[in-house]
Amino acid sequence: MFTTKPIIAGRKVRFAVVGCGRISKNHLDALEKHQERAELVAACDVNSQALEHVVARGGIQGFPTLTDLLKGADADVVVLATPSGLHAAQAIEIASAGRHVMTEKPMATRWEDGKHMVQACDQAGVHLFVVKQNRRNATLQLLKRAMEKGRFGRIYMVNVNVFWTRPQSYYDSAKWRGTWEFDGGAFMNQASHYVDLLDWLIGPVESVQAYTATLARNIEVEDTGVISIKWRSGALGSMSVTMLTYPKNLEGSITIIGEKGTVRVGGVAVNEIQHWEFAEPDEDDAQVKEANYQTTSVYGFGHPLYYDNVIKVLRGESLPETDGREGLRSLELLIATYLSARDGRRVSLPLDY
Repeated sequence: MFTTKPIIAGRKVRFAVVGCGRISKNHLDALEKHQERAELVAACDVNSQALEHVVARGGIQGFPTLTDLLKGADADVVVLATPSGLHAAQAIEIASAGRHVMTEKPMATRWEDGKHMVQACDQAGVHLFVVKQNRRNATLQLLKRAMEKGRFGRIYMVNVNVFWTRPQSYYDSAKWRGTWEFDGGAFMNQASHYVDLLDWLIGPVESVQAYTATLARNIEVEDTGVISIKWRSGALGSMSVTMLTYPKNLEGSITIIGEKGTVRVGGVAVNEIQHWEFAEPDEDDAQVKEANYQTTSVYGFGHPLYYDNVIKVLRGESLPETDGREGLRSLELLIATYLSARDGRRVSLPLDY
C-alpha cells in the first residue's frame, strides 16, 4: 500500500480507541504490553459509563464522539472497536483527518463499504490495518508454515467448525447486536476469523454454496449456518457454524486432509493441535506440543502480536501483515456466503469489482 505519512521515530506511537465495549479490553491489554514503543492517549464512546472506565484505567483523555476525539487528541492511529456497521463511515472520517486506521473484524458489513474504506485510506496516504489476531496464534503459525513448505502436497478436503454459544442475553445487551445494519450474524461476527482461514491457509476460493437459519435466537441475522466450498485448486470443503451449542462454547477447529499430510487444530478456539501427521519429517514437528496453549477466551492471545506488527510498520521496520486489501479477501467470502444463502444459488468469486 502506498502511504505518504512519514515513519514515527524517536517517540512512542500514539493510539486512540473508539468504542469501549467488550473487545476494547483486548486492545488495552495489548497496548500495555508494548509500553516502551506505544501509548494509549485517548478513547471515545457514546456510553459515558464505559468511557469513564477506560479513561480511569489509562489516565487518558475521553471524548463523547469520534469527531471530538479527532479534533482534541494527538493520536497517530485510531482503533475502531465499534459495531461493525459503523466501521466504514468512521474509517473514512479518520483517514480524512490524516490518521492511520486500525479496525476490528469484520472491516465492514457491506462489500462496497469495505472497498470505500481502502480507497479513502489510499487517497489520504494512511495505513488501514484490519485486525486478524487469530493468524498470530502459535498453532496457526505452525500450520501456515506447513502449508508454505508444501508439506500437505495437494489439498483434498478442508473442514472448519465453530460450535459456540451466545445466549439471548448476549444479543439483548446492546441494540445493535444481531442486526443486519450494524452487526451481521454468526458468520460475519463470531466466526469471521475462521472464514479468514479459508483463504489465508488454503488459497483462493472458486465458489460457495451456503444455507443460514435463525433457529433459536430472537435476532434479525443467522444463529446457525453451513457453507460448501470449492477452491480454485480443486480442493473441496465445508464450514459449520452455530451459536446454539449447549451449554457453552465447544469447538473452534480446522481439519486439513492432503496428499501427504493430515492435520486437525481444535480446542475451543484453534488452540490445540490434535492431529499432526506428514509423510516427510520436518524440524517444525518438534514444536507441536509447545504450540498448544490453554485459553478460556475465544479471542486467543494474538492481539499483542498484532499490535507488534502495527507498531513496527509505523516505525518503518516491517510491512503490514493484514492491511485493508487483505481484509477485503475475507469480507468478500462473507458477502458471497450471504448472497448464496439469500438467493439459494452457488456464488462464484471474485465478486464483481
